[in-house]
Amino acid sequence: MSRPKVTVIGAGNVGATTAQRIAEAGLADVVLVDIVEGLPQGKALDLAESAPILGHDCRITGTNDYADTAGSDIVVVTSGLARQPGMSRDDLLAKNAGIVASVVRSAAAVSPQAILIVVTNPLDAMCHVALRASGFPRERVIGMAGVLDSARFRTFMARELGVSVTSTHAFVLGGHGDTMVPLPRYSTVAGVPLTELLSAERIEALVTRTRNGGAEVVALLKTGSAFYAPAASVAQMTAAILGDTKAILPCAVLLQGEYGAHDVFVGVPVKLGRRGAEEIVPIELTADEQAEFDRSAAAVRELVDHLPA
Repeated sequence: MSRPKVTVIGAGNVGATTAQRIAEAGLADVVLVDIVEGLPQGKALDLAESAPILGHDCRITGTNDYADTAGSDIVVVTSGLARQPGMSRDDLLAKNAGIVASVVRSAAAVSPQAILIVVTNPLDAMCHVALRASGFPRERVIGMAGVLDSARFRTFMARELGVSVTSTHAFVLGGHGDTMVPLPRYSTVAGVPLTELLSAERIEALVTRTRNGGAEVVALLKTGSAFYAPAASVAQMTAAILGDTKAILPCAVLLQGEYGAHDVFVGVPVKLGRRGAEEIVPIELTADEQAEFDRSAAAVRELVDHLPA
């Protein structure tokens, strides 16, 4: 039986590490595609040559030609620019919207049944671009953000309490940025809500650190941004989709009335399976949590309104 096929667009740190994690987990054959000649081919060859040591038979290839990506089950979009000094948010938005629209059109043309996982920032707005460029139904365009943000929250929870990260569970909803909505009431350690384990002040400190998680990494690296944890997040989503596990993970999907939001991509709990985002899982929010969620959705809407026509 042939393995599933995953295309990763963009052979930078996020893309190459995503290809590595997917192949090494034995999830799928991977095609790494990039506009730069030699870059995806070189990284793919390097990854392929590690397979005998690691003991997997997944095929990893690199290409500059979207014909080689035909028939992909999943297409992961990581291509785009990082924000440069002097570049406004609107500049980044316009440039990455153009890149994402172009690569998604190329990939969707040869893999019309694929599920898109969008990673490029600004994440929630780029999901709108991908939806428009692909013409896919909403369940097949999914943004990776909540898995990463929840992993960051879990990391900080575990360190604060001196427990294994495997004993933690967290939900972070909303847009991917400083308006994200971590939910301490639904975040637990061995089933015990965080609100019963830490003071309000300590919880607020962890929430703030989670909101600034990406910026903290950028500030430390000085050049570039996070890629190990984002790649792990994509791999977890890929495993849920290809394995049809029905795992419930926080992902950015197009809301059409759910959680009181309309026609906007925002992070919510989603059941992932072979059809993509198979179900949006409702959870009860307090008035304060709903207000935060509404603010986050409004911030995404503002970005979408600035997208090039």
